[in-house]
Amino acid sequence: MQLKELSHASGVSVASIKFYLREDLLQPGEPGSANRAEYTQEHLDRLELIRLLRQVVGLGLDKIKTLTSAVDNPEVDVLNLLGLAQATVLGLPAEAVPDHRWTTELMSGGRWLDAPSPARNSLSELFGQMEELGMAPDATVLSAYAAAVDQVAALDIGHVAEQSTRDQMVRTVAMGTFLYSKLLLRMLALAQTSRAMQRFPERRAAGSAGTDSNDGPANDDGGAAGRSGA
Repeated sequence: MQLKELSHASGVSVASIKFYLREDLLQPGEPGSANRAEYTQEHLDRLELIRLLRQVVGLGLDKIKTLTSAVDNPEVDVLNLLGLAQATVLGLPAEAVPDHRWTTELMSGGRWLDAPSPARNSLSELFGQMEELGMAPDATVLSAYAAAVDQVAALDIGHVAEQSTRDQMVRTVAMGTFLYSKLLLRMLALAQTSRAMQRFPERRAAGSAGTDSNDGPANDDGGAAGRSGA
């Protein structure tokens, strides 16, 4: 396809495509007839990746260029490419962070490979903040969380492995990290709310009675505010 066809198929203006070409965010097309470049599905995939990173994830062009440059660099292996995509979307620290003792304990269980990564650095930073705030998780909590997220991670990486190109892999990691992490938190919130309703049924019953009554608003213990949080 030629430039106008690429623009129509991708929904990206010709001016924007030319800008991406100048900034090396998009590889040049193959030379075609009448000195007109020919573009392929790979160019469509790249434009879709750029669009999602800009409009959904909210990344600036400098960070997008860092990712697309890594995609185009054959010396960057898949593992480091996916790690870069995850770290860029989540804003994980690039600099090394000493392991918190809880990180060391978690990694010593043998569930995950004991190797440095931005994700590990970020976890140690969070553990440090939790300790300062007196919110230390006990071993049972850490074990339960680790088991749950490990199952989710296995599904996620399986889906990434099904993608056929590096652009598609980065798009899957970026969008999965950005959207599915929110999905995980919102499902957790819903589960916590449901568990709270089961644990404190008197609040739920009082709230329902207050809502159904025509005699006036529910008392302080029975309104929606009393059961909205987990």
